[in-house]
Amino acid sequence: MRVDFRPSVASDSEVGRYQRCSALQSGGRPPIGFRSHQEVRERSSTTPDAQHLCRIIQLLPGTSKDAICYICGTLFTALALIRIARMVYQFLTFAVVDRIATITVNRPDKLNALNDATIRELSDAIDEARTRDDIGAILLTGAGRAFVAGADISELSGQNPLVANKRSRAGQGMVRKFETSPKPTVAAINGFALGGGCELAMACHVRIASEFAKLGQPEVKLGIIPGYGGTQRLPRLVGRGAALRLLLTGEIIDANEAYRLGLVDQIVPAAQLIEVATNLLKAMLGNAPLALAGCIEAVDRGLDTTLEEGMRLESDAFGLLSSTDDMREGTQAFLAKRAPVFNSR
Repeated sequence: MRVDFRPSVASDSEVGRYQRCSALQSGGRPPIGFRSHQEVRERSSTTPDAQHLCRIIQLLPGTSKDAICYICGTLFTALALIRIARMVYQFLTFAVVDRIATITVNRPDKLNALNDATIRELSDAIDEARTRDDIGAILLTGAGRAFVAGADISELSGQNPLVANKRSRAGQGMVRKFETSPKPTVAAINGFALGGGCELAMACHVRIASEFAKLGQPEVKLGIIPGYGGTQRLPRLVGRGAALRLLLTGEIIDANEAYRLGLVDQIVPAAQLIEVATNLLKAMLGNAPLALAGCIEAVDRGLDTTLEEGMRLESDAFGLLSSTDDMREGTQAFLAKRAPVFNSR
């Protein structure tokens, strides 16, 4: 069972309570784990909040405001560290080797169908991969004979409009995290990638399919439409006509047809799938991390704007990266005919 200390993100009022503590006003010591009170202010809005424990502490007799402030600030850090240390997934496996995080959807008896709990875990997993310094790239795949065979129909069958809308927004939010990750994401499609599985694969930066992969958006056969971005990403990848053909027929296509349409970028023998995906990510990791992130952001934002605006985005990123240590290291290494050593600065 996963330990999750995330009742909410600290609200403005909660952060304000901390900032108004007399220790802050008097310049007292910052909480353990913080170098300054300014760092507390900056991190409070994204750290799992400790308001419930803080309220208990405030009820203790004889506890000064400075002590309350100090203890509660320390709890912000402690709870975050506990949550990371105890992150355990029920429906995923998460492994890190050579700076590559491999996230495997692990419900093989259900063909890795996306129930609500799995969507939450995928959201947590990509958050973890994006924020950990020892991770530079993400490989996403499925256990058994499916990548992800779609949504969990047993949950969908009883949904009302409000629940459906909420479920769609949660899935879209999770999928978007893979798409906007500043670290490269590769989908290793080992089998069925249908419905939500196809939508998840489309959000990854590169898609590599095994010879046995099957892809499609068959939601119309259930009386619904794709809910995790399929109607938006599919035409961006394969064009309006091909996308509508797949969406309106619910057709499931094989790896060769997916490659012909541009839905996947490469087909490899099933036995080599993970090796090929891993080697691709290793090649990416040989480059400057800030430049990788810049490419991803420029492409992602540029697709939703005009060519002129996209060119301006590119120029801005080009200029910004020219101020980095990585740019100086890369150019100097090239001139010196040696391998660069990038430090993400």
